[in-house]
Amino acid sequence: MKKLKLFATVLAASATLMICGCTNHNAIVTVNGDAITKAQYEKAFDAVADNSMFAQMGIDLKKDPNSFLHLMIKDRVVNELVVKKLLDQEIKRRHIKVSKADMDAQLKSIIDKVGSKEKFNELLKQNGVSSAQFKKDLTDEVKIQKLVDTLAVVTVSDKDAMKFYKDNQDKFKNPDKVRASHILVSANPEELKAKIASSAQGKSMTEDQLKAEVDKQMAAQKAKAEKLLAEVKKDTKSFAKVAKENSDDTQSAKQGGDLGFFGKEEMVEPFSKAAFSMKPNTLSGVVQTPYGYHIILVTDRVKAGIEPFDNVKAEIKDFLTNQEKVKTLQQFVDTLKNNAKIEYNDPSFNPAEIQKALKEQSKNNPALMEGPKSAKE
Repeated sequence: MKKLKLFATVLAASATLMICGCTNHNAIVTVNGDAITKAQYEKAFDAVADNSMFAQMGIDLKKDPNSFLHLMIKDRVVNELVVKKLLDQEIKRRHIKVSKADMDAQLKSIIDKVGSKEKFNELLKQNGVSSAQFKKDLTDEVKIQKLVDTLAVVTVSDKDAMKFYKDNQDKFKNPDKVRASHILVSANPEELKAKIASSAQGKSMTEDQLKAEVDKQMAAQKAKAEKLLAEVKKDTKSFAKVAKENSDDTQSAKQGGDLGFFGKEEMVEPFSKAAFSMKPNTLSGVVQTPYGYHIILVTDRVKAGIEPFDNVKAEIKDFLTNQEKVKTLQQFVDTLKNNAKIEYNDPSFNPAEIQKALKEQSKNNPALMEGPKSAKE
């Protein structure tokens, strides 16, 4: 059960629905007189297509506008644009506003859950979303939350949460976990080689000389790690201080090297193998991974089992509350659609026409309904 649903939702909105108000000029759809233009549609379609799993598989969804996959995305995008327009209209009608305090609280909550402002900015960058666009779409998302709050008061009791907990035990299974801190001395041979080769001195080196220099620098980094290990061996209580001052993992260094609890699969194999072979309050030797040389201090361990109810009760309540709010919002959107005047000025964007084309495609090629095959198949 994830805790970053709002962040993921807003990222998706930012990446797909970067649209603005406009006149009816070039409208492909009008919603209660408000226009959705072809330019807005194309921008939203491109964002969805470029970020889809199909794009990652090398499939160009924009190439053939009559293809099954293109029509599927088209149907989704048209619906999202219409729904957004309806919600925007309702929010304006109800004069729903978002204060600076609301925004500051939401942003702080998201950044805290992501881990840091740096990680937050990196996620925005990975998704091709500017900070300004994210804030705009977060504002829209918070307005929708406020709208939903006016539609229904959702209350989840302890009894409801316990029923969900008992009915979904698989969701709360935990693997063996270790809590550990580490000190990292960065040392990756490939990165070192590239760095040396691009330097003024490295450009004149032969391959053998380059290898020798990489080996020399790797040995120096290992020696540094061994020196730090000797230091913390004298007094393990100094580990956090040494990590803060010396670890190249700057994020965990701020917490004295603490990585929190993690399962075996969450770390690279050499690191996990060492950490899971250790007892609490013991130090490892120098452990090499693709990131460099690590000194590991295991501080706690928990055996596999079911997470206690009290530990997840608040999370379950949040999940069930959000589930009920989504249901309430969907019912409200359906009502808005039924009462709205939606005109598809370009028939090719009419959902009925898109569905007709999809049925025709699937009738002619039943294999389309099976979805794309993986490379392993």
